[in-house]
Parts: sequence; C-alpha cells; structure tokens
Amino acid sequence: MLLCLTDGGIALFCVNPTSWQIIVFIYIYIYIYIYIYMGNVHSDKAGQFFNSGHTNNWAVLVCTSRFWFNYRHVANTLSVYRSVKRLGIPDSRIVLMLADDMACNHRNPKPATVFSHKNMELNVYGDDVEVDYRGYEVTVENFLRVLTGRLPASTPRSKRLLSDDRSNILIYLTGHGGNGFLKFQDSEEISNVELADAFEQMWQKRRYNELLFIIDTCQGASMYERFYSPNLMALASSQVGEDSLSHQPDLAIGVHLMDRYTFYLLEFLEDIHPSSTTNMNQLFKVCPKSQCVSTPGHRTDLFLRDPGRVLITDFFGSVRKVEITMETINLSSPMEPLPERINCTVHILYMCINKHIIPTAIIMYYVPRQKLLRDVFPCT
Repeated sequence: MLLCLTDGGIALFCVNPTSWQIIVFIYIYIYIYIYIYMGNVHSDKAGQFFNSGHTNNWAVLVCTSRFWFNYRHVANTLSVYRSVKRLGIPDSRIVLMLADDMACNHRNPKPATVFSHKNMELNVYGDDVEVDYRGYEVTVENFLRVLTGRLPASTPRSKRLLSDDRSNILIYLTGHGGNGFLKFQDSEEISNVELADAFEQMWQKRRYNELLFIIDTCQGASMYERFYSPNLMALASSQVGEDSLSHQPDLAIGVHLMDRYTFYLLEFLEDIHPSSTTNMNQLFKVCPKSQCVSTPGHRTDLFLRDPGRVLITDFFGSVRKVEITMETINLSSPMEPLPERINCTVHILYMCINKHIIPTAIIMYYVPRQKLLRDVFPCT
C-alpha cells in the first residue's frame, strides 16, 4: 500500500506503512495545514487592513459659492486643503477650485488672509496656496471635465486630474444646495444624476482605485443617492430636508467663518498623522447631531472594503516612498566597511541630525534618491 499526503506541494511517501507511521503522517499533515492556511489568513487580514492597493493620492477640493457672505465656504475648502497638504498630498496632486477670492475682497479687513477660527487664530490662506481654478473658471462644465479628463489639449498639467486605476481620490464640495442639486456661483447647478454619471465615466476610464466623496451643503445626502459606481464611499453634512448650518460668527468681519460639519471634520483631522491607524468608521462619527444640529450621513454599500479596515490616510494622506534594505547596519565601534550607498546615507543622516538641519519627521518619511545623495554629499 502507498500512502501519499500532500499540502502546498509537500508530499510524504511510505510503502506499506505501519499504524504508528500513519498516525505520525496525520499529525504532520494537520500541522502543515494549520501553519500554511492560518498563516495565510492572518497575512491576508493584515494586508487588507493596511493596503488598499493604491499607489498615489489625489484631491479635488471645490468651493462653489461667490460673494462675501459666503466667506465660510472658501474657509471650508482652504481648511481641507491645509489638512491634506499637512498629511502629505502635494500641490501637484491637488486640484483646488475657489469660486471667489475672499483673501483679496475689498471688504476683508486683513487682506491676503482667510481665517477659520474665532479671534483670527488660524490663517488658512497662508503663503503657499496654489489655486488652480478661480472666480468664473469654477463652473459645472469645468468641474465635470476635470473629473472625466475631457479637457482641451492646451490645459496645463496643474489644472488636470492625472489619476489612474491605482489612484485614491478625495473629492470635497461645499456651497449652497437643495434636494438633488448643488449650486455653482448662484447661476447654475449640478444635479446628483450628472455627478453620478461623471463618477461612472471615471470608473469606466480607469481613473480611480477608490473614491471618497464629501459634501457640506443643505440636504447633502441627496447628492449621493444616485451613485452606482463601485469602490465609492460618500459622506454628507445633512439629510434630505435638513439645512447644513454655519458656525463661529465673527463680528469683526460680519460673517460666519466655517460650517459646522467641516469645522468638526477639521478638528478630527488635526489629530491624524501620516502613520495614524484611525479608520473610516471613526470618521463617520464626526459631528453628531448634538453638535451639527443637522444629521450627517454616509453611504458605503458601493465600497468593496470594510470601512473599519480603511485608514483615514488612504484618502487624506499620501503614499510614502520607503527604501527597504536587508542589510544590517552596526553603529557600534569599530564599524565594518559598509556598501557605498548605505555608508553614504548613514553619513548624511548623522551629519544632518547632529547639525539639526533636517527634522526627524522628514528623515523618517523621506529618503532621497542615490544620485541626489552623491550630488549633495559625495561619499568618500
């Protein structure tokens, strides 16, 4: 008799086995099964939690309102812009659309500033804001063209959403809306059907891997009711029939500084850092009705992953480039000669840390390329 037990390409053979040999083989088989199968299960779960499969992040941030009394909508958008930049998404991958320039409005008592907190504590306009579409460029047509990529050939790269099928995209909208529509510039509007069809075009053209849609407007939940494309998650500041309320009136400039939902969203994001493991379920709890007065809503049925396993930084942060080496670096004395590339990197980090040139956070999250290292600090 021939006994053959296999698992994962492993086979055990024994001709004319005795009963004790059969028992040993069974124990070995069970051990191999548990080791391989259970190991794969835990590995898959860890991978599902920390890896969304994306390789780059993009953000499209849109304020659709004009006029001084809508100051808060510009502050909403610039506050989200500030947060995503802090968490690692560069300007080259942010499309910022502001329908009015509050910083240069003649009614602004402090020109070149936009504040989001009372007593003018935080200027969200700053010194490095890159507005891609401003004023009358912020239209429904331009917004839809940015999403679908159907722009004229003369459009510069800074005004394009150059995403692909490995891109995670955050889309944030704020302004005045109603049941099934959002107004642009008080002169036109985009419907929830047009928005849903634009997202479907993006999916068909492989322009995103996962998409997070956030809208802060009256009856905001009506804007995601018609969505039907996969891998899409949506949040809104209010349900159908509810108003989205403003927050923090400032008597010095005579307007409200922010909307309630975005204010508490930004408070939540201030505690997020690039290595944070905070997940989307925690984001859904931002601004309960006791704070927002309206009832925030969310939709996850189209999203393929469990929101509890989706990191906030999968959308608000950026994929960090990490250089991995299997070499062991012994920093004790005496040091053995190291490969040239590693020796050069260690030498530069040692010099920069001791001279306080580079903050620790930058050293942790960014490793320059080898050519740049040699150009700046030639190795000996």
